Amino acid sequence: MKKTAFLFPGQGSQAVGMGLDFYQEYDIVRELFDMVDEIARINISQLCFKGPFDDLTETINLQPAITAVNLACLAAIEKENIKPDISAGHSLGEYSTMCASGIVSKEDTFRLVFKRGELMHRESTKHKGAMHAVIGLDINAVEELVAGVQKDGIVAVANHNTEQQIVVTGAPGPVKKVSSLASSQGAKAIPLKVSGAWHSELIKGAQEEFKDYLDAVRFNTPVRPMVFNVTADFAKDTDEIKSIMARQFCSPVRWYDSMCKLMAENVEIFVEVGPGKVLTGLLKKILPKDYPCKTYNLNNMKSLERFFKETT
Repeated sequence: MKKTAFLFPGQGSQAVGMGLDFYQEYDIVRELFDMVDEIARINISQLCFKGPFDDLTETINLQPAITAVNLACLAAIEKENIKPDISAGHSLGEYSTMCASGIVSKEDTFRLVFKRGELMHRESTKHKGAMHAVIGLDINAVEELVAGVQKDGIVAVANHNTEQQIVVTGAPGPVKKVSSLASSQGAKAIPLKVSGAWHSELIKGAQEEFKDYLDAVRFNTPVRPMVFNVTADFAKDTDEIKSIMARQFCSPVRWYDSMCKLMAENVEIFVEVGPGKVLTGLLKKILPKDYPCKTYNLNNMKSLERFFKETT
């Protein structure tokens, strides 16, 4: 099989009904959902399959929910003995990636994302935040605008998603100001439906607590390489990985650089493992037209069958 990368989505990929057909098909997936329901003490499976959407989208519910669906999709693929050569995950998706790379167990993955969701929810109720996507300016231009507005309050780059799609995070006023400055330079600015200013100083109050929680979890040396958001690079040492994941809480997601890293590694098959099509959508904007590769979304039985048919 050609060199393959698995990509795991994060918040923003959710839809009611996600994961249901895998749940109906595989015992191993039912066990995963039982596990997450028990760890979170929330009926995550019910929220995934039946909603309501607003409840599903609350970060405290959404983080374990997306992770459960990501790992359900992964379990369905692994049943056919297909493993990635490299993996990467977008923000929350990094936790599914660590599980796929053998760094943390499934149980600990669910415990970590539930704790992360709890802490982020707590901080977002203390500090009102906003996130806007700026489309049409490069990272240097956006960073310059952000630096100019920081005197007015907390604002930062949250995600560098494609060369010219950058998400800005922070207090509502400064975020809005960066947006209008970007608009005056010909960019498009879109407010995102989020419940907090993720990857910003506004949730920093929970970072130490989360670091302590991470420190208590057993991390293993990766069985397969993974590219990390904070560094857009590999890491092998477990202490270094813990430190990277603690910093990820408030650091920008360097997704564009991470995908460039996968291209430099000559990945030929990109597989989005989890709900939605956010990451393959970003990939289409990142990959040069002449880059030789195939992309897949694996989030239901039909897409899984197509993938097996074309790649095995």
